Amino acid sequence: MISKDPNNYEANLTIPYFAMKLAKENGFETKVILGEGERKAFSLPELEKNMDCDLLVLFLRRVALSSEQMQLIKNHIADGKPILGIRTANHAFSVTEEDIPFGYEDWWEFVPEVLGHENKGYGPAKAATHVKAEKKVGKGILKGITQSEWQSQGNLYLLENSLDKKAKVILSGTSDGKTMPIAYTRKYRDVNVFYTSLGYPTDFVHPNFNQMLVNAIHWTLNIK
Repeated sequence: MISKDPNNYEANLTIPYFAMKLAKENGFETKVILGEGERKAFSLPELEKNMDCDLLVLFLRRVALSSEQMQLIKNHIADGKPILGIRTANHAFSVTEEDIPFGYEDWWEFVPEVLGHENKGYGPAKAATHVKAEKKVGKGILKGITQSEWQSQGNLYLLENSLDKKAKVILSGTSDGKTMPIAYTRKYRDVNVFYTSLGYPTDFVHPNFNQMLVNAIHWTLNIK
């Protein structure tokens, strides 16, 4: 699920291509749903027809959905099905504008409850992020990755000390003198949750990032 937004890091371009490669090279059946409408009254076309999916991937920024569509997402989670969030997913349903139309709703609790952290802002917009593996490369979600350090052109998302203490940090990022978790796994009830604040457009041409996403998808779905 993605949104086209000047501040959503070209997700409408990077995710369809990634999904195509994922289907071709890894055999997954993928469906990209590009939302439409104003952010206070946003719609995800054909969401209802695709809620038999095994995994929901979110790269959305500050949208309110109809109560019916939001409930479908909540039902997916209540059923114990996994969630994978990329970059702006940590404010996917956090609408800052007032006067959300009747019949639509935001969901600020999604980030602290499901993703397991709070959005504490961002590092300088033009400051790159130095990425460091916090787990052994070549294994688990870092399987197929040989570099333990690399650079992302995207700025650092700040979590401060809000991350769930039981979360397992996969990558950390350092920028402008701050170091934060930038990829981790956790459990929300029985739900496998993976989140990464990487997802800047040029991240999708970096083999480490792409391989990590593929590995994370396997982890969320309990595929060995």
